[in-house]
Formats: sequence, structure tokens, C-alpha cells
Amino acid sequence: MHRPPQPRPPADTSTDPVLVLGAGPVGQTTALLLARRGVPVRIVDARPERDAVGSKAICQQRDVLDVWDWLGGGAIAAEGLTWDTARTFYRDDELFDVRLPDPGSSPLPTFVNISQSRTEEILDDLLARAGVVIGWNHEVTGIDQDEDGVTVECATPQGRVLLRGTHAVSCLGSHGGVVRKALGVDFAGTSFDDRFLICDIRADLGDWERERRFYFDPEWNPGRQVLIHPCPDSVFRIDWQVPADFDLETEESSGRLDARIREIIGDTPYEIVWHSVYRFHTRVADRMRVGRVLLAGDNAHLVAPFGARGLNSGVQDAENAAWKLAYVRDGRAGEWLLESYHTERHAAALENAEVTGATMRFLVPQGEDEHDLRLSVLERAVTDEKVHPKVDSGRLAEPFWYTDSALTTPCPDRPFGGRPPRGAAPRPCPGVIMPDVPLALPGRPDLTRLRPLLREGLTLLLSGTPEGTDPETTRAALHAVATGTTPAPITTLHLDDIDPTGALGRALECDPGQVWLVRPDAHIAAVLPCDDHDAVRAAIRTALGHPAADIVATA
Repeated sequence: MHRPPQPRPPADTSTDPVLVLGAGPVGQTTALLLARRGVPVRIVDARPERDAVGSKAICQQRDVLDVWDWLGGGAIAAEGLTWDTARTFYRDDELFDVRLPDPGSSPLPTFVNISQSRTEEILDDLLARAGVVIGWNHEVTGIDQDEDGVTVECATPQGRVLLRGTHAVSCLGSHGGVVRKALGVDFAGTSFDDRFLICDIRADLGDWERERRFYFDPEWNPGRQVLIHPCPDSVFRIDWQVPADFDLETEESSGRLDARIREIIGDTPYEIVWHSVYRFHTRVADRMRVGRVLLAGDNAHLVAPFGARGLNSGVQDAENAAWKLAYVRDGRAGEWLLESYHTERHAAALENAEVTGATMRFLVPQGEDEHDLRLSVLERAVTDEKVHPKVDSGRLAEPFWYTDSALTTPCPDRPFGGRPPRGAAPRPCPGVIMPDVPLALPGRPDLTRLRPLLREGLTLLLSGTPEGTDPETTRAALHAVATGTTPAPITTLHLDDIDPTGALGRALECDPGQVWLVRPDAHIAAVLPCDDHDAVRAAIRTALGHPAADIVATA
């Protein structure tokens, strides 16, 4: 019978770390982001060492590459194979291609493909440079918390160990049920009967190296689907949808696996780098924050991989959690800010579950009516482009839009228009992530683009000034309002002073006399008249999670 660990003395925020449970990419990113913000951190993992096997999660989206680049991991984007086109076929006919948007002018690629094992290797090197040690052979067996901190119980080869921290972020993956159970968190959802055979091969396939290809009902996998992704070093990841009773060992021994590959690549020489068989699940934890413990990545949500929304959303969990934990620990915000981690990232998880669930229902229709509907859509799509939006081969990963968050101040002149069409980005408005653009900031030659500046704290960007007002006086007054409202670091800048190419102004479509409040994770918190100081004060407090009554009382 499990015996919960006993509480230790109160946590000391000057020395006690945030405990990160799990050393996969989400745990690594969480630890690096916390360390970058000056928070002591300790990582533990049940494995004896890093197991660099297989491609696993390979598709990394631009805004995730941006996070890693800020942490010093630009090698992930540099080494990854860049692609920006997703092609969808029905049998022998190409139905459409989707070219992925850049609402700003980021120097980072829209997507890269790189094996998860190489990503982990790069992040491990960054952790070592940051002085963060991974405690291998630490299997989490219990977790307890009190009003002052968190205690985690681990089983190690040397015996039972208790670790103490101010907070914990559980990145233990889909099998991290010990933490969910201890917190009383439900992980309900569905599983799909059909399986998917994943095979990494090394071969020279020419033009296929720059695009993702999705095939419905090809002659070499009739009635099912095939997805092909290029990877570095002439490696291609091929996913076949296969029946529920598929047996990989039989497939190999009979020669059928070789035949499958030959049906796609012909006589081209190849070697198998890795293969595996998966069933996919859609599950979302009902709570992603319980007191001082946050759930992130696959420990909080599982989705099918069509759209690359697994690891990408996990990294966005990490960024959301890290700045909020840092602000809570150093007194820049109260514990109530952590509740917004649950509301924002749980909403993102539900969105991903809805999007990928719809894709799986199209890929694996249930019942005769769904089969007939899918067949009708695919056949009509061959000749009628108006039907293309109904063909669901996966909506590719994108940042979640915190438009309904309690941290976001709505702007009546810039309402959110809802989920845009596939391959499009929403118009910038409160809740949407700020486009990235080249930057020129006097005295800061280290900053060449906008996003790293935004991560330094809250940011106020002033777009022009009311007629007859002095720009510098307006900026100084706004900055005084901001610094008098919060102890959090805040930068106040004129848009014209940092936007040498005009790319940001064009992307934002700003009006003169506006001020844009941006959070440390680069999401727009508010768009306001720059001369309404009370509204600016209230928006800043809202962005830091102050309760509504407190905001009204102090505005």
C-alpha cells in the first residue's frame, strides 16, 4: 500500500527548486525556461539514462523553434529539415497543397523535421551548460503538497528518496499516472482500434525532401492512409494505417514490410532505421493544476499525431508554466496566477483534442454512414476545390489563442474572428501571439528580432500618439503608469523605434494612438488607447492574474 511522503519544513524560494518530473523534451524545456528566468530547478527521470531510439516526435513548429532558439537551441532549427508545404492526395490525384503562413517575417522556418532523440541531445547540452543536472534512476512513486511546498517521493537504486521544492511540474508522459492519481485528476478519453505502422527509412527520394505528403486510399494501402515526412540525412518517416490485428513480427518475417516500402519507393535502395506500431488516443486531464503541481505535455493530454500537436503543445505548456512560476516565486504575482495555467492550457488541450479527433474520425470513420460520407467528400474533392476544406488530413500545429483567457483584456475594435481556415493565421488581437519581425533597438545589438525582447517581461508597444502630443512624453507617462502598477519588469517602446522594416506595423495593422500590451510568452494581452491610463493599469493587473475585484478596487 502506498504511503504518501511526509511534509518537510516550509519551502525556501531562495534555495528550494521547482521540481521537474520527467526528462523528455517537455521536461527539458520547462527546466531550461525556469533556469533562464533565474529559478533553481531539479529534474528527475525513472530511466537509467537517455534512450535515443527512433524518430518519435519529429515535426517542430516555428513558435516552438523560437522558444528553443531563445534558450540557445538554435541548432534544432538549423539541423532540422525545413518544409513549408503539405500535400494531400486521394489515390493518384493530388487534391490540394497547404503552404504555411508567416504573419510577420520571422527568420525561423515554418516547420522543421528532426528526430526527437536529436532534439533531446541538443537540449541536454543546454541543461549541462545551465548547470541543471538530471537525476536518472529516480522513479516518482508519490507526491504530496502543503501550503509551503511540494514533496516528491522517488525510488532509486539506493533506496527511497524525498525531494522538496516550492512547486512541481509533472512531465512524466502518458504513463505518469502516479501523479494524476495522487492529485485526483481524471484522464478520460478514447482510444482508436486501428493501428499505425511507423517506419524510418534512409533513401534518396529526390523532390520528396521538401514536403509532407498525405495519401488517402493509395493503391499500396487500399482503404487506409499513408503519411510521409522527410527528415535530415535522407531519412523518411512513413506512417501506414493498418488493421487492429496487425503484427509487425509477421510482417517482417513474411517479407510484407519490404513489399510495403517497395510499393512506395520502387527499386530505390533503402535501409530501415527504426520501426514501431502505435495505437493513438485522445485524452485530456480534467485539471492541469492542482495547488502547487502543474501537469504538462503527454502527462496532461494525448492526441493523435496528425497535425503535429503533441510535442509542440507540450512546449507551449512549458513556456506558459515557466514565466508564471517565476513571477509567483519572486512575488511579482500571487498564487492565483497559476490557476490561469490550467484555464489557458486546458483550453488549448481541448482545442487540440477537438481538431485531432475530427481528423481521426475522418481517417477512421465509424459505421457505414461515416464511410459513405468520407468517400463522397474525397471523390468530389478531385474535381471541386470547394470541397477541399472538408478533406481532413490534419490541421497543422499552431499556437493556441488565449482570447477567452481571464488574463486577456478584449478590444471591441479587434474581436477574435474564430478559428481561421486551414493554412491561415488570425488577425492580431488580444489573446493572439505577436508576430515575430526583425528588430533594431538602440543599445541592444544582441537583439535582432522581436520575440527575445518580449520574453524579458511585460512589454508596452506604442503605435503613434494622439495629435498634438509629444511622443517621448507619452511614452514616459505610460512607462510611469506601468512601473507604478506592477513590480514585474516592463519595457515601454515606440513601434517606429524598433521596427526598421515596417514589418511589425504592417502585420499588426495598428491604428495611431494605440498601446499594445504583450505578455512574457509573446501573447498580446490588450490593445488600448494610449491616453487611457486607468485602462492600461487594469490591463496590466489583469495580465498578471489579479482577481477582478482587486483590479476594480485599484484601477
